[in-house]
Amino acid sequence: MSKLSTAFRSFAEATARYSGKPTAFLIAAAVIVLWAITGPMFDFNDTWQLVINTGTTIITFLMVFLIQNSQNRDSAALQIKLDELIRATRARNSLLDVDNLDEEALERIRENYRKLAHNKEEEARQAKRAGHRARAEDESDEACEEIREIERELAKASADRDDADADQGEKFR
Repeated sequence: MSKLSTAFRSFAEATARYSGKPTAFLIAAAVIVLWAITGPMFDFNDTWQLVINTGTTIITFLMVFLIQNSQNRDSAALQIKLDELIRATRARNSLLDVDNLDEEALERIRENYRKLAHNKEEEARQAKRAGHRARAEDESDEACEEIREIERELAKASADRDDADADQGEKFR
């Protein structure tokens, strides 16, 4: 990693860390109060208003890039950790590439998981009422079918993405 990247990363991390603390808020609030107090000295003129508008705009503009840098790094680290948990457990490895799917495919998968959760909740209610696991085999088959549906969605989305990549590659040939 270059010295510039390392320096920017360190600066972005420190800025994101300190800007989220109560002290940073109090300093920002104090600046606003100080600015408001000076209003009568400047007769609340346009230049007085422009000072706060320009200052807050510049700070906001720069903070977006610093915080986004930290957010991107945190998201990537979290994704790597989740991928490792999926890989290391008995979870389906097909979920490792789920972050590459489009919004529509993700929503279909979310809906499948909602159905699966609802089925499990219903199963728990029925088992509680019956005092034992009623229809355990049927419910297990139903859960397995939901999982197969999710895997079909992942396979379909992956195939669609591969087709789109192939079409994109042909455009550049």
